[in-house]
Amino acid sequence: MTEQHFAKAIALIDAANREDPNMETCDGKEWPKALLYSYRMTDMLERFAPNADEVLKLAVRAQHIQRWKSPRSDYPMDRKGYHQWRAALNEFHARTLAALLARVGYDAAFIGRVELIVGKKLRKTNSGTQLLEDVAGLVFFEHYLAAFAAIHPEYNTAKWNDILRRIRRKLSDRAHQFVLAGHIKLPESMAGLIRQAMNE
Repeated sequence: MTEQHFAKAIALIDAANREDPNMETCDGKEWPKALLYSYRMTDMLERFAPNADEVLKLAVRAQHIQRWKSPRSDYPMDRKGYHQWRAALNEFHARTLAALLARVGYDAAFIGRVELIVGKKLRKTNSGTQLLEDVAGLVFFEHYLAAFAAIHPEYNTAKWNDILRRIRRKLSDRAHQFVLAGHIKLPESMAGLIRQAMNE
């Protein structure tokens, strides 16, 4: 597609995420959370996979598009409810992005490729889906792990090792090496455990 199509799609994604009523402070400025997350995802993609194609750029930018519209509280607060919520979220994000891309004028085949990635389908066989998982994991380590740790002071080392190993299993070997090579900023309190997990 043309650069115009891509620019319009990015503008629509950003406009949708700008509606997020939940705010986060970054560098002294208030941001809609979903918008800030999308910028961080794009930044990480450019660092991790600078030659990514248009499909991946759009999928990464919209991974959490309008996430606040499907809150965790809508589902049972147990493990089964959590997995139901995550599955529903993936479908919601994929459908929402597909509708925006159709408005811009992308064809069905292109939209289907993006939907497959954003819907987190075929991670083991679809390189785009795996790349999205890699970027999301790297963004979590660099921008969100410290805050997550702060609200869970009850977690001991064994619990953290379990969490980090589960994240590691979702990431590719290339992402492991990206972390170990020092290409992302790790929270100081967790850096040792993260490197240990990536080395296993």
